[in-house]
Amino acid sequence: MPSTKISVSVLNADLSRLADAAAFVEQSGADLLHFDVMDGCFVDNISFGLPVLESLRKHIALPVDTHLMIRDPLHYTERFAKAGSDLLSFHIESDSDTADTVREIHRCGMRAGIALSPDTPTETVFPYLHLLDPDDFVLLMTVVPGRGGQAFLPYVLPKIRELRTRIEAECLPLHIEVDGGINAETGAQCREAGADMLVSGSYLFRAAEPAAAVQGLR
Repeated sequence: MPSTKISVSVLNADLSRLADAAAFVEQSGADLLHFDVMDGCFVDNISFGLPVLESLRKHIALPVDTHLMIRDPLHYTERFAKAGSDLLSFHIESDSDTADTVREIHRCGMRAGIALSPDTPTETVFPYLHLLDPDDFVLLMTVVPGRGGQAFLPYVLPKIRELRTRIEAECLPLHIEVDGGINAETGAQCREAGADMLVSGSYLFRAAEPAAAVQGLR
């Protein structure tokens, strides 16, 4: 399995100092900056939007891993590409057509991710796996989408194993990203289950030695 990539979420950073948060992410040795977008409709919270991403993009050289928790991701795909997203994930439970959204993400030159909320059956994504390009990914939420700092939901671990088994059985060069409540312990559980991209926020921002914490997640 590929080496584990670490994506640091800035959702729980000091929002008045996002440029400093971007510097923190780079200095930690992480691989990606994770940017959560919530519209107050698909989830019961509002976070960042396009102007914030455009501003933040100027302060970081790492790839930006944008996670859309919004009702109509297809409508915004090109705009997030232009704003600086390198990876773009969207929820299969959204109102946009899944296949059309994947194709539009590829057209805009980004890596595509299909996200599943914790209670969405893993097999829901199976018909779309062959639409994904090499190094695209499926994002399994290990908390209920909408807020940072939640506790990890262990019942998602069997879903990671099920998805990894399917990907390997079909010889698909895809990644599994997990997001929510990721720390040293839960990160290890997710890696063992088959995830190779870990999103972590609160745990890393609170770490006494962030670089060591990032390396520990790997």
